[in-house]
Amino acid sequence: MPTMLGQNQYGKAENRVVRVTRDGGTHHIKDLNVSVALSGDMDDVHLSGSNANVLPTDTTKNTVFAFAKERGIDSAEAFGIELARHFVSSQQPIHRARIRIEEHAWERIPVAGRDRGEHSFVRKGQETRTTEVSYDGEHWQVVSGLTGLVVLNSTDSEFWGFVKDGYTTLQETRDRILATEVNARWRFGWTGAAGQAEPGWEESYAAVRGDLLGAFAETYSLSLQQSLFAMGSRVIDNSAGPDAIDEVRLSLPNRHHFLADLAPFGLTNDNEVYLAADRPYGLIEGTVLREGADARIPVTD
Repeated sequence: MPTMLGQNQYGKAENRVVRVTRDGGTHHIKDLNVSVALSGDMDDVHLSGSNANVLPTDTTKNTVFAFAKERGIDSAEAFGIELARHFVSSQQPIHRARIRIEEHAWERIPVAGRDRGEHSFVRKGQETRTTEVSYDGEHWQVVSGLTGLVVLNSTDSEFWGFVKDGYTTLQETRDRILATEVNARWRFGWTGAAGQAEPGWEESYAAVRGDLLGAFAETYSLSLQQSLFAMGSRVIDNSAGPDAIDEVRLSLPNRHHFLADLAPFGLTNDNEVYLAADRPYGLIEGTVLREGADARIPVTD
């Protein structure tokens, strides 16, 4: 039965590009997920396998990162227009370019009396609040928490001095992006015993969230483990009375940001353009306890 080729396109999908613009000590972030689809005179590649009219999808990826450096990202719309215009005008066989962009917005973490908030960010969009209440007919255990709170420091993070063996390729760095998704659970000291005042649940949640963000922003981090301990410690240290928290368990997947290699295009990359990789990722987990307290929050997969 005879067949014919219908509508078709090709490209590179979901190029995660993060552009940091450094205005002195104040940084600005554009975090985009860019998908490129190209169509035109592409019959031969389908029918005979000839690649004569094919711009490699790897090249479209490289173009996204190079344009982020060369032209900056004023807006998702303007960036998409630049890319589409380039692909159609520079390649005769390409008649149509479709650029789809998702922008992940960030807002600054305020830090009172300090300028570190100028490069500390929290992803816009609310995290999921959680709670687990256990009661045995006599005692209560309340474990509150949050998931999916994405935070990022665009500087004030290093990673060096680690163990190296024959399989180690990671380079030491004295300046890197540190980003993670905060997943936290915290256990109150309150058990419902006679005479115990009940915690102020709403106020406590806001305070813990603020302490997690504040400690992340204010810690000059030599490792994500160091940030984890600082975050859990601040929550415990700042909780008291009915709202006292005895245990904080944190799970912090490292949202890696790798410097994009722009050297093949004759461009330098002074900690400006990053490839945001979602997997595989380092997973840092730990528990911080009030002195004398037992660990009771169960470990989950």
